[in-house]
This record gives sequence, C-alpha cells and structure tokens, in this order.
Amino acid sequence: MLIPVTTQPRSSLGRVLEDLGTTLLELVCGNAEGQKQIETVIIHDSLDDAIPSHGALVLGVGMRETEEIVELLATLATQDAAGLVLRAPVSADPAIIRASEESGIPVLALTRGASWAQLTSMLRSLIAEGDVGESGPQGLGGMPAGDLFSLANAISTLLNAPVTIEDRNSRVVAFSGKQDEADPARVETILGRQVPERYMRQLEQRGVFRELYRSTDPIEVAPVDVDAQVASYPRVALAVRAGDEILGSIWVAVREPMPKDRIGALKDAAKLVALHMLRIRAGADVERRLRADLLATLLEGGSGAADAASQLRLTGHHCIVLALAAADSEEDEEGGAAHARLLAARQRIADALSMHLGAVYPRSAAALIGNIVYGVVSVRPDQADAGRRTARVANEFLARIGGDRRLLLGIGTIADDHAALPTSRVSADRALRVLQLGKSHAQVVIFDDVQVEALLVELGDLAAARGDRPSGPVARLLEYDRVRNAQLVETLRAWLDAFGDVAAASALVYTHPNTFRYRLRRLSAIGGIDLNDPEARFAAMIQLRLLTDGDRSP
Repeated sequence: MLIPVTTQPRSSLGRVLEDLGTTLLELVCGNAEGQKQIETVIIHDSLDDAIPSHGALVLGVGMRETEEIVELLATLATQDAAGLVLRAPVSADPAIIRASEESGIPVLALTRGASWAQLTSMLRSLIAEGDVGESGPQGLGGMPAGDLFSLANAISTLLNAPVTIEDRNSRVVAFSGKQDEADPARVETILGRQVPERYMRQLEQRGVFRELYRSTDPIEVAPVDVDAQVASYPRVALAVRAGDEILGSIWVAVREPMPKDRIGALKDAAKLVALHMLRIRAGADVERRLRADLLATLLEGGSGAADAASQLRLTGHHCIVLALAAADSEEDEEGGAAHARLLAARQRIADALSMHLGAVYPRSAAALIGNIVYGVVSVRPDQADAGRRTARVANEFLARIGGDRRLLLGIGTIADDHAALPTSRVSADRALRVLQLGKSHAQVVIFDDVQVEALLVELGDLAAARGDRPSGPVARLLEYDRVRNAQLVETLRAWLDAFGDVAAASALVYTHPNTFRYRLRRLSAIGGIDLNDPEARFAAMIQLRLLTDGDRSP
C-alpha cells in the first residue's frame, strides 16, 4: 500500500511548498508551517489596493523595491493574508526579514523561468478541493481521493526517483519532489506544465507514444537530445488505464535500469493513479453540478439564496451578473451524440469563464445553467466604473478563447447584496437578448447602455403575443406597397431614421432627393399622416420598430 507523505491540511502554505518543492517556490523568510488555510490566489495591484486579501496567497508581480515590499507586508498583515510571492532572486534584506516576522506573512520566491500564469494554475488546482461543498476525507489507497501530488510523492519514495504524472495530452497534472535530481528537460517540463514541443517531436518520431499506449508494461525511453554539454537521463514510462481507456501516463527519471521489484511497484501504483484520475474526473462533474445548483439558487432568490451565497463566498459583497450564450438561440443539434458535443462545448466555455473570472476577481463563480453560462463577480462598492471594468474583463475573455463572434455576453446591474442578484440576472438576460436579436453590433454590452433597446424588444414580444398588427397610416402604406410594389414604407422609415434630413434619408435608400421629396408627399397623402405632428411621427416610428421589423406585409 502507498503511504501518504503529508499530514498537513490540503491548502495550507506548508502543504503547497511540500507539493511544489523547490522546483517552483522557495521559502525566503517567515514561517510556512502554520495551519492557516489558503482560500484564494490574487495578484497585487498597486493601483487597486482595496482588493480583500483574507486568506489569500498574494502574487507580488513586478515588485523589487525593499520599501514597497515592506509596506505591502504591513498591509497584508491587517488583511490576514496567507503569504507573499515575489519573483526570484529575492534579496534577503534585513528590513524584509524583519517585516515578515512582525507581520507574520511568509515571503516566497518564484523560480526564474516559471510564469505567474503557470504558478496561478497550479495553486488553484491545489486549493480547489473543498472550495465548494464538503471536502470530506474520502480516501483511495490511504490518501485523499484525487490528491495526485501526494500520490506522485509516494511513488517517488517507492522508486527513489523523481516522478511526473501526465494526462493524455502530455500535460503535467502532478509531480513529486526530487525534481532537482532530474535533468534540464524534466525541469523545463515542470515549469511549463507540458512536455516541450521539441521533445514531443523526438518522442513521436521514435514511436515512443505508440509503444507506450500499446504496452501494459513499463517501457524504457532513451534520453532526449538536449545539449552535448548537459546530462540527460533515460525514463521509464507506463500508461495509466481504466479498462481500454488511456487516462495518462507516469514518467520516472532514472539513471540506471529499474529493478524488477520496482517495476512491479510502478505497475501497482498505476492502478491507484487510474482510480485517482477517475475520481478527479467524476469529482469535477459533481462539483460542476453542485456549483451550477448553488448559482441557480442564488440567481433565482428565495429561502436558499443566503446559504448558496455563503457557500460560494459571495455573502456581503456587491456583485454583478454576466450572461453568455451564442448569437442565436443555438438550438440543440439532432441526435444524442450531437447534443453531447454541444453540451460539452458549452461546459468548456463555462469552465474557461470560471477560470478567467477567478484570476481577476477574488470572489466569483460561473456555471452552465440551461443554455446560458452565468457568472457572478464581486466588485468594490466604491468603484463607479465597476460595470465598465467587468465589460473589459469579458471582452478579454472572448478574445482569449478565439474571439468567436457568435458568443455574446450581457452584463447586468450592480446588486448591493445577494438578495438583489435575481434583478441583476434579469437585466443581464435582457442585455443578452438585445445582442442575440442584433439590436446592437457589440459583442459585450452593459444593460444600462441598452435599456431602451431592451424595452423595445420586450414591447415587441408583448405585441407579438397579443397578435397586434400595424394600424392607421402605417397599415395603409403597407397595403399600398403590397398592391403596387411601391416603396413608401421604406421612404417613411428612412426619413424617420434621418430625423427628417432629406439629403441623408435619400442617400440611405439610394434615391435622388427630388424623387424622395415626391414620395414623402405621396405617403403623407395616401397614409393620411401629418409629418409635422410629433405624436404622429412617434406613433409611426413605434409601429415600424415593433410591429413590422422590416416586414412590408400588412
């Protein structure tokens, strides 16, 4: 049986250091052995220092000056942060050490070559378990279910060699300690969370992956070509299977052939890794459903909303709702397989939005509810442009996932507390529908900017539900055009859109101004409309907007 190598809380700073080791993070000063839980990861912004940091591991991107670091440590102490991460090398300045001791905030260094995005991704993976719902101590093989980092460390201890666990696409999902005993290729793989492309090509050309996925036994992999001056070690690799499905693989960096007893231990470990990977996949599905249920409860309001807000850590915060969907209603394709593909695509967008919002807002949640992906973000109550800032974040998200113009996003009004979130959700839905009906050419809109358009859309829906049809002058003009194939309604529409400017209106319909004036006189006589009467103009405009929508038929 594999023995767990840690007894520390899953999201404590000591546990994070134990899992990531010196490959990514190094303790510069302070005590990392406390039991304080890391609740979130935030990036320090000197221009937005009001971001709450309770229980946060703060990333001090770009911070170098001792005075600035000391001042931030004092601020983080008042907010009960969990720690501060700076880019290596970090000077062991006495002032920083003293500030760390006085504040109780440990200072860590992020190794050179690793990106802040990579670190953020790893940290969020480590602290994600238990973020929603119960984090009970369900175990597999003597350690918490789904805890691949502990499992990698246990396998490394059994084999006395550094280990990585990778998914089907050669992305590193967990790694053990002792990576400093491996070669530069392994270190580069850890830092990038992915086998580098140039090494992938070598392995593919040798047929390594083909052999790996065909074999039920570990295979020996010759060293990759790195540099004649740099040592590179062989690997022993074993596919991780669940029945006929390949879940991933285990890679062990070795300096000499692996003994038979260790090969047997590796094969046994692969079975346990498969169980944990399946547990993670199943757990992710359960967590998605739970998060979707909590978010739906919160957005609908009612007796369970307060508890849902508490579990999503949104209690006591000003929030904004976002609603994202396709340009049209995106009806489900026919057939079970097609429906599953469409649902999976929507879920991927929901997961991506959740990750993107989480990187910007300390408190946020996102989930697929029906055909719409909803997000909720907490905003500062004193931030006058909170809606604009949320729109910028939304546009950045759409750009990052490929700028698909079919995806549209509506942003609701600001809710002062969780009880007002249903109202924010309704306004986000209304803004989204304006976009879906093409009433705005933008891809992201704030409800306040399209409130009039939303009202017109809803009036049109009401008129359609009641069966209302054009009447009076507009009805007479529509009938005249239908019988004689004339363009009087088109002329009236252009004149109203141009605020009575004949030159501009005639250009809209590609007609000479004199001809346009003649048609104006004709439509005034035939329709019986006084174009000098503002009430008559307004009535005609409303009918043309709501009851015809470009349709010339009566």
